[in-house]
Amino acid sequence: MWNIVAEMDFGKPKTVLLLAHWDTRPSAEHDDDPAKRDNPIIGANDGASGVAVLLELMRVFKENPPPVNVTFLFTDGEDVGPSLNEMLLGAKHFAKLANPKDYWYGILLDMIGDKDLRIPKEPNSVYYARTLVDRFYRHAHAIGLGETFPDVLGPWIEDDHIPLNQAGIPTMNLIDFDYPYWHTTQDTPDKCSPDSLGKVGRAVESFLRSERP
Repeated sequence: MWNIVAEMDFGKPKTVLLLAHWDTRPSAEHDDDPAKRDNPIIGANDGASGVAVLLELMRVFKENPPPVNVTFLFTDGEDVGPSLNEMLLGAKHFAKLANPKDYWYGILLDMIGDKDLRIPKEPNSVYYARTLVDRFYRHAHAIGLGETFPDVLGPWIEDDHIPLNQAGIPTMNLIDFDYPYWHTTQDTPDKCSPDSLGKVGRAVESFLRSERP
């Protein structure tokens, strides 16, 4: 397994960590067809959607840098399973080696591409990084994305942000877990929306550009 790390050092005083997992689930245990439940998933939304937005942010920030340095982390082993102790492996490895003083905060993108996108506040994120979450959601509302990022709590999610928070890097998870194709062979590109990816990308880009470290 391999994490992929890309650093964009613009000579700014603080660094933000942006991350997504690039692996996909090796078994489609929630598939309607029992014969397909041992098949790996394509993971168009569960994995690839966050990666797609981060790659576009790389291009945008190269052309027009934000007021912060940005480290892009693409984790492996997030979705191995089947049990939770065999998941989040890349994030755990990164968190074990990282110096939390190197990062101001982190933003995790996971499952942000579905067509009916609605990303509520994730409770673990609020527990560990309430100030960050509140600032981000206020900003999203201010730029006209309040419907996409409603100021309500969603489900508790165990994701790559947990080991980072436990290591001392305040990290929030942007995730729409209301996705019927989760861990099925139907998690394919036709279930995703460029408009949804664009909304998340604009929200994160605008938020970072508004920062005054």
